[in-house]
Amino acid sequence: MTDLGALLAVLVRPRLWWTALVEVRRFAPRGWWRRPPFVPLPSAELLAFRAETQYGDARHRLEPDDLISWLRWCRAERRCGRPD
Repeated sequence: MTDLGALLAVLVRPRLWWTALVEVRRFAPRGWWRRPPFVPLPSAELLAFRAETQYGDARHRLEPDDLISWLRWCRAERRCGRPD
């Protein structure tokens, strides 16, 4: 999720900004503000696990279209009244 392409894919879709912020908060490790780089990024281990389960390769980079699809799904789930 640190790829510039993924970030740009979200930036050009204002309707997904709030959803993206909610999900960043969910995936951010506790106390992220106490450790460099002082950005709420998920751990490398979590990103590798997610890549392995989605693409079958822990080194596979996140594809922007997949991120957008996932954010749209998260947004739709929240609108259906499912708990956060």
